[in-house]
Amino acid sequence: MASVGGAVFASLSGSSMANTAMMGTILVPEMNKRGYSKTMTIGPILGAGGLAMIIPPSSLAVLLGGLAQMSVGKLLISGIIPGLLLTFLYLLYIVGASALKPSLAPSFEVEYVPWSEKIISFVRDVLPLSVLFVLAIGMIFFGVATPAEAAALGAVGAIAVAAGYRALNWQVLEKSLIGTIKVTAMTFMIVAASAGFSQILAYSGASRVLVKSVLDLPLAPIVLIIMMQLIVMIMGCFIEQISIMMITLPMFMPVVNALGYDPVWFGLMMLINLELAMISPPFGLMLFVMKGVAPEGTSMGDIWKAAVPFIICDLLALALILIFPQIALWLPNLMTK
Repeated sequence: MASVGGAVFASLSGSSMANTAMMGTILVPEMNKRGYSKTMTIGPILGAGGLAMIIPPSSLAVLLGGLAQMSVGKLLISGIIPGLLLTFLYLLYIVGASALKPSLAPSFEVEYVPWSEKIISFVRDVLPLSVLFVLAIGMIFFGVATPAEAAALGAVGAIAVAAGYRALNWQVLEKSLIGTIKVTAMTFMIVAASAGFSQILAYSGASRVLVKSVLDLPLAPIVLIIMMQLIVMIMGCFIEQISIMMITLPMFMPVVNALGYDPVWFGLMMLINLELAMISPPFGLMLFVMKGVAPEGTSMGDIWKAAVPFIICDLLALALILIFPQIALWLPNLMTK
């Protein structure tokens, strides 16, 4: 339930930390009440929370696409199949671990709910937001709108949905606008700083020397890609994601382009790697978010232990995408130009 719910919320949220905090607040008390172990309570929420970084509309994917000067639309669409792959791997682990050790997730009696009530709840609570997501992503996929135009449509649609639920008032609208202005200003500052760093590297000749030095190494191109991903993985244990992108992308992307690899494929692997970093000890940000919503008596050691199986799932997905790039590139290659 946590993995599937995380994937659904990821398609509506775009923020991994918000996704984790929300699911942790809603699901952890209920799972504790039903006798779930800490590993099976915390781990799936950590794993599924990070899906918001990969499944569109991912805010970090938009930022990464802008910093790396690649197609934001293709990068967003490239996250759909890998996001579903990660969801499947998480489910596989949860079902397998629960079958081998039932005490991790004891069975419980589910309260009967009539199908009519389920359908009404789905149409009322889920369908409007799902239609909004499909419409926005569909417009990007079919080339009807750019990501910026689709985002504008999503914002208007969200306002309409809020009004339909009678949750829209001037106070909500004011807070939303102020929050949007703050996030937009921060994003512009990040992009400007990264662009400045890239220009300094280019005008000083450092980019050219770096690319030449890397290409002269007696290593296969795929080994260089793996080394870059390993650097991101190690940095992720100690540094937050935006800082990693600002430091690495201006140096990595010229090398990726010179090697002839698809930048969208590399960018998608970066996203998975950055998602992995958020649940990697000792300083993954989502570990601390989870600590804030975890039940009393939960130590950081318990959270680290719960995160390990999902770190392994992320590494497996990363390896599969490295070996089979079409997992990430199939949908973007079908997009209307």
